[in-house]
Amino acid sequence: MWVLETVTVAFGMYSALPVPRTEWNAKNMRYALAAFPLVGAVLGLAWRSAYALCVLLAAPELLRGALLCVLPALLTGGIHLDGYADTCDALASHASPARKQEILRDPHCGAFAVIRLCVYFIVYFALCCAAEPTAVCCAGFVLSRTLSGLLLTVLPVAEGSSMAKAFADTAAKRRVCALLGLLAALTAALLLRFGGVTGAAMLCAALLMVWRYARTAKRAFGGTSGDLAGWFLVKAEFWMLAAAVAVQYGEKLL
Repeated sequence: MWVLETVTVAFGMYSALPVPRTEWNAKNMRYALAAFPLVGAVLGLAWRSAYALCVLLAAPELLRGALLCVLPALLTGGIHLDGYADTCDALASHASPARKQEILRDPHCGAFAVIRLCVYFIVYFALCCAAEPTAVCCAGFVLSRTLSGLLLTVLPVAEGSSMAKAFADTAAKRRVCALLGLLAALTAALLLRFGGVTGAAMLCAALLMVWRYARTAKRAFGGTSGDLAGWFLVKAEFWMLAAAVAVQYGEKLL
């Protein structure tokens, strides 16, 4: 029973999909991060299905790109984009780590957040128009969430962080870390085995973002948080898709 409750907590927190109402407690939150990649699996399946439907209906390329662009935000409720926007505002302040943490907690949206979100959606829309969402591309949704959860158990959590602190403290860290580490390794192996150059490019993009995330969390914020985890996830998915599109375009030229 607690396994289903744990999955429900993960979907209730990290998606906008309807799930049974479950009271969050230390028991069902303990492994919620381990269930986080399941949200990515559902999202990847929905993304691939939307692409197949557009192909079946011979939808215009721009309409297909728009659907693929907004679908992740619709299915997640924009929770990760919220963290992305807050982190962009904090980084643009060039303030002290303590002040950056205050900006993360500020409910208002600053100018830099709006600018970065506009740029993000324009370029992500273009990538969605250009991409051929194969199963390898869709695996990026799983890998990004696996790495995001894994890093929340590995990196120090910043003082004052609310949700990240709650999940990190109640998680059976070693077991969750082991589960997510195993899943990350398995997903990476599958990308390399079945994705070829595309999978390798996506994996390199993800690993570069892991390095950027760890460095930014430590130097700029004094530790990670829910907002930073969302910022990492958005950027990881963006650059993995960009890497896939670059390889697909290169293969067409050759």
